[in-house]
Amino acid sequence: MTLERPVDAGSTPPRWGSDALAAMLRALDLPYVCLNPGASYRGLHDSLVNFLGNERPQVLLCLHEEHAVAIAHGWAKVTGRPLGALVHSNVGLLHASMAIFNSWCDRVPVLVLGATGPVDAARRRPWIDWIHTARDQGALVRPYLKWDDQPASIPAALESLLRADLLARTAPCGPVYVCLDATLQEAPLAEMPALPDVARFGPAPPAAPPPAQLAEAARRLREARRPVILAGRASRDADAWRARVALAERLGATVLTDLKAAAAFPTAHPLHGAPPGYFLTPAAAAQLREADVVLSLDWIDLAGTLKLGWEGAPVSAAIIQVSADHHVHHGFSMDHQALPPVDLWLPVDPDAALPPLLDALGAAPERRESSGRLAPARAPDGQVLDLPALAAALRRAVGGLEATLIRLPLGWSGELWDFAGPLDYLGFDGGGGIGSGPGMAVGAALALRGSGRLPVAVLGDGDFLMGVTALWTASHYRIPLLIVVANNRSYFNDELHQERVARERGRPVANRWIGQRIADPEVDLAAMARAQGLVGVGPVASPHELETALTEAVAAVRGGAACVVDVRVRPGYGPATASAMSREAARTR
Repeated sequence: MTLERPVDAGSTPPRWGSDALAAMLRALDLPYVCLNPGASYRGLHDSLVNFLGNERPQVLLCLHEEHAVAIAHGWAKVTGRPLGALVHSNVGLLHASMAIFNSWCDRVPVLVLGATGPVDAARRRPWIDWIHTARDQGALVRPYLKWDDQPASIPAALESLLRADLLARTAPCGPVYVCLDATLQEAPLAEMPALPDVARFGPAPPAAPPPAQLAEAARRLREARRPVILAGRASRDADAWRARVALAERLGATVLTDLKAAAAFPTAHPLHGAPPGYFLTPAAAAQLREADVVLSLDWIDLAGTLKLGWEGAPVSAAIIQVSADHHVHHGFSMDHQALPPVDLWLPVDPDAALPPLLDALGAAPERRESSGRLAPARAPDGQVLDLPALAAALRRAVGGLEATLIRLPLGWSGELWDFAGPLDYLGFDGGGGIGSGPGMAVGAALALRGSGRLPVAVLGDGDFLMGVTALWTASHYRIPLLIVVANNRSYFNDELHQERVARERGRPVANRWIGQRIADPEVDLAAMARAQGLVGVGPVASPHELETALTEAVAAVRGGAACVVDVRVRPGYGPATASAMSREAARTR
């Protein structure tokens, strides 16, 4: 990465409160701090640059606070560790709030650092300091934080930063927020305080499953005739990946996965069931309904999935839940979903539960046959440029390279791409909003740089348009990245919602496009990419053009560039996705 090297940095001794704060961030081993500049933390900004020399952590300039948090979110999805995200005062925190909510719902660690100022009203500048000061700034985002604090002294602030990092990384992970008074940052230090020994303040080790429940889970799984594993939220740890595979093979269990979560099981494995989707497909529901024991490994929306699987009837299978997610459920956000029926609960992180569960199962029984993986719905016809055609062309362009799919659009069908390892796919955004895709792509690509993997994000046009200026950071800091925009020139998911409402009310379906289509004029997405300093290709409007465009784009990214390819795809979802979404809609009526 091109380092913005300050002049004569590090030549002065620590003299200011913010110098101690910056030293603490280095002690926490944060490699980067993502920020959009703001006067409320000008003291800390100065210390990062002139006291630490803009190294460890290095400042990453972002064009919006939401991008700063989204980049930290993308980094955490790869590494499992937080980055710092600095947001200015109450206004910057309000900008960042959607991205913080995404990281909360996605259960990833992000260290959000804010500022207010000054708390002492006698020190505030007229007008601007008053409107940028809040009595309880953390209240703006507290309902979707693991923890927040506004320390009143430098020693207290050092402990706050230490605690925030510790809690963010303790499963279930999540975002934390520390608000630093501007006066505290800019006050002179009588002496540099001693920094705590960070090695003595790490996260608590994962809890082990209770022995009695572990033994009972092993017994039920040994005796199951048709076990199904719902592999939900999972770490990027290779040993944990192998443990999930070993468990499925020990049991001969059908495994279902989910595109809302990152890759958790090899989708080409004979025991993997129906291709994954954002919604439970009819094929997956049928496989689930055959189960006599269901093992949920921190599955997102277990209750909703069981309701769809059994079509609202009582669930006939025994349900074993392995999850610690209940520790972060509360009354503000409904991201905890409906309450599932659970016959046996192992209240621990699945990564901690699987090794002892494998030991408790003992020797492998005679292997049972799984219902197996379904064949792809259809191959692209070579004439229509749609998501299957885009996926096929992208696979050919990637060839034998190891690729990480950072993000996939809502209409993507799981049979279009197989995941063979934990870094093959990173999942969705958590909060189900729009606009986080570009920032998360930049953060994930930063984490993957130097790994030999090709970072690829397939984004919808709406997501791209809301977050496009996040890509300037990738260009400025030379972060290689390929973004393919599946551009259907519409908020198409909402077109389907309007069609559904029109049908229910006996009104014209033909009007579903009004207020939805991004046309007249159509936005030049490649030009917007070029405006951020990226390689912009397109619009690509035919399968033949797509082959050439993607091949050249992959070569550019391998050469160190960040590249966007605007692909004009036909609106529509595959049959399995459309059917699953219809079932989800019916569930809400």
